[in-house]
Amino acid sequence: MPITKGYRQLVDEAMAQVTTYSVEQVRDRLGQGQVQIVDIRDVRELEREGTVPGALLAPRGMLEFWVDPASPYHKPVFADESRQFVLFCGAGWRSALAAKTLEDMGMRNVAHIDGGFAAWKQAGAPVVSLEEHKKESSSRKA
Repeated sequence: MPITKGYRQLVDEAMAQVTTYSVEQVRDRLGQGQVQIVDIRDVRELEREGTVPGALLAPRGMLEFWVDPASPYHKPVFADESRQFVLFCGAGWRSALAAKTLEDMGMRNVAHIDGGFAAWKQAGAPVVSLEEHKKESSSRKA
């Protein structure tokens, strides 16, 4: 069966539809309560490269289930309509597709970071190891 629409076309269509921020735009909003950065990369990437301080770790394979209130896996954080959820992946392709999917599900408070984590690191934006992130997360819950 031939592929009639390749990944590049899907990514391009998503990029044309979703809100895209530069690293600088997101970095300027770090720490503001109305912005929640969401890292959709898998655990192997997190272990190897770290993540953004304060990021919500939401693996791409679970995202739709965590967002949907009807799902047994729903995460209440995603029901907070006062926040904007800014997704990122490694290069910005998966996050564009994920943001489009969340918009297709009805979310209007979603965006993604152009260039993903690679652009984030290249810009010298803050990064923490996965271990540091776990400690940071547990101290916020305490």
